[in-house]
Amino acid sequence: MIVIVAVLVGLVPMVPAVIYFLRERKESPVSATKGLLMGLHGFNGLIGLMAAGAGFVWLASPSTVMAATGAAAATSDPYVTLAAAVSTGLACVGAGIGVGSSGAAAIGAIAEKPEFFGRALIFVGLAEGIAIYGLIISFIILQR
Repeated sequence: MIVIVAVLVGLVPMVPAVIYFLRERKESPVSATKGLLMGLHGFNGLIGLMAAGAGFVWLASPSTVMAATGAAAATSDPYVTLAAAVSTGLACVGAGIGVGSSGAAAIGAIAEKPEFFGRALIFVGLAEGIAIYGLIISFIILQR
């Protein structure tokens, strides 16, 4: 039952893409199918995969598995592993967005003036640091 709920929660963000497909398929079926299969409007697909992954991590967390086998739970709170996974996952998504935008700007700046390489590298490194902060927070959460 819990697995079904986790899968359904993961599929909820896909609903707008399917509604778009059903509405647009009468006028241009090729373009509607391409939009559904290729993009799923990007963000909806990303959010759906993140929700399904978080549900899977929560269901396969060590405390859940140990509770199912009858062993003593590793932690007193079953949501500790979920909190650690969410903190790392969201930090990595934020870092990816930051590196994508700052990296593109850095490449443009370096193409015009190569002496900006050091400054551009610092900004890209600052954006990558966000993922490391999320990983540190997840280690702090798991040590509690």
